[in-house]
Parts: sequence; C-alpha cells; structure tokens
Amino acid sequence: MTHSNHTTSARKGKHLSYSERSQIAILKQENYSNRRIASVLERVPQTINNEVKRGTVTQLKRQKQKGKIYDYFTKVYDADAGQAAYDKHRLNCGRRPKWADTDAFIEWADDKMLLDKWSPDAVTGFALEHELFERTIIPSTTTLYNWIDKGIMRTKNLDLLEKLSRKPKVSSLKKRPNKRILGQSIDKRPKEIDGRQTFGHWEIDTVVGNKEKTDAVLLTLVERQTRFEVIMKVNGKDQHSVNEAIYSLQERAGDDFSTLFKTITSDNGSEFAGLHEALKDTLDVYFSHPYASFERGTSENQHKFIRRFIPKGKPMGQVLESQCLRIQQWMNDYPRKILGYKTPHECFVNALRLEKQVA
Repeated sequence: MTHSNHTTSARKGKHLSYSERSQIAILKQENYSNRRIASVLERVPQTINNEVKRGTVTQLKRQKQKGKIYDYFTKVYDADAGQAAYDKHRLNCGRRPKWADTDAFIEWADDKMLLDKWSPDAVTGFALEHELFERTIIPSTTTLYNWIDKGIMRTKNLDLLEKLSRKPKVSSLKKRPNKRILGQSIDKRPKEIDGRQTFGHWEIDTVVGNKEKTDAVLLTLVERQTRFEVIMKVNGKDQHSVNEAIYSLQERAGDDFSTLFKTITSDNGSEFAGLHEALKDTLDVYFSHPYASFERGTSENQHKFIRRFIPKGKPMGQVLESQCLRIQQWMNDYPRKILGYKTPHECFVNALRLEKQVA
C-alpha cells in the first residue's frame, strides 16, 4: 500500500476524529511507524504517540499447531478503544462548575429567591458585597440565571415574577402636552433632581387593586436618590383621601418634614389635583406629562416589587395595614444593585444624617 508524501503540520485545536483513528488502526496493521502515520495524517508525531498509547489493547489469540492449541497475548491499537478513552477524558476536561464544589451558596440563594423573593442579581451582588461565601463559589448573575434555566436550582423561572413580566423597551417616546394643568410641569424641575444628586426628592403614585371606585388604594412615595419607600393605605383614589394621607405624613414627620421632603413629582391623576395647594407653602410639586410613566421611573420600578405580594386584581380593601408595613420593610431592606448592593434603608439613614449635619 503506497501513499503520497505529505508535509506534516500541526492542526491546533483539532482533536483526532474517529475516521482518523480508523486510519491509524489500518496503518498500524501494515507496520507503519507512529512518525510515518503522523506524516500521512498531517499530525504532530506526539499526537499519534499519545493516541496509540491510549488506544492500545491486549488481545488473546489462539493458534492450533500439530494438534495442539496455543494461547498467547498481543497488543494492538483499536480505534474503538481509542475513541472510548477520548470520550472519557472529555467528560473530565474543562473548568469544574462552581455548583459542584459546594451546596452552601445554592441553598442560600434558593431561600433568598423563593422565601424572600430576591432577584438573582440581588442574590449574587449581596453575597459578593458582604463576602458571605468564598468568591470562587459565587457565580455571576448571568451564570445564576443559566443554573435556573438548566434546573440546577430549586428556583424556577416561574418563581421570577419580574423576569416573566419584562417587556421590550420602547425605542421612541414622545411627550404629550398636559390637558389638565395641576401645577408646575416636570420640565421646570431642576437638573440636579433628575440626576439624583441630592436627597429629599420624592415621587408619589397610587397602586390600585380591582379598579372598583369604592375599593381602597395604596398611596406610595419613593425617595429618588435612596429608593426608600413609604406605603400608605387610603380609602379611595380621590383627592380627599390623598390629601388626608399627606397631612398625616406631615404630622408623623414633624419638624423633620422639611428636611425629608424638598420636592414631590406626581402624575396628572385627579387624585393629585389638590397636591399643589396642600403643599405650596412647604415644598415644590411637579407634574409629569400624560402617558409618560418613564418620567417617574422610580415609582414604576417600585410597584413591581409591590406586585410580588399583591397581584393585580386583588381588592386593596382586603390588604391589611400590617401587610403594607411588611411589604414596605421588605422593600427597604432589599439590596439594590444601583445602590452598590446596599439597602434603601441604609442609604436613607446615611443621607438623612448628612442632611442634618449640613443644616
């Protein structure tokens, strides 16, 4: 059997195929040396040496001579044995997955996502920020999502309510002029408020249940810089109920009200029609454009957290004050990526302390 001469060149990153292993087996039967086989297959000689070593098996041969049977053993290269050795090694190659080293992080992460309703990003970020585990066993947010998709975690995609409710972002948003003028337009709001550079600037909104006029609603206020949330249950989605809640908030804050509240941004809902008049001697109130919820993005994001506990359609009249307080506490103790995985409560206390020192 003759072959044309080839110039041997290394094929980087290319493993031997089963077809090449079959060729090696044929050429070894014809007593080709490993170096000559390497030349024929255009492989590095050491690659052929390693393959022949791994794929060589011991075979029993039986020979009959002059009425007697003789058994003897011989070593031959077998393509199937070589492929089997290769497949076995491939199972052990590559980086060992982090979840295979210990269950400690996975158990903790599952509890946080299933019981405390944390997001995967909050789980990984908080664990890294507070050094709860060795860094080598804490995955990235993307990896944790992949573990959930692959079924490694007890947490399933159905448990990640925010992931299931995500919608594509709208690329172009147009501002519409206000038909109802309740007060100063958000266009007049100072730029430092937009950039969240200072403390004490709030967004106010309502969260409804079953949209019945007689049903109670939640009045929410969120501080833009620290994401600190205040939730108040009011009798209805009307101007009188909102004003009563604001007066109650002023009484609770006492002398600290002017330090805590510098501005409030609202939408143009009729329930906020008296907001400017009620607070005109205390702070500035700004109103966003209609159909521009993105101008109050902090409130919109906060409402996603509330919906984890109170789904749409559930009557707010059935929600107890104590439950509102528990949800508020959970939100304020929830670590946020945008806050460096600190909690809104922690950031709020620090910011308020600085405000009082300056004053």
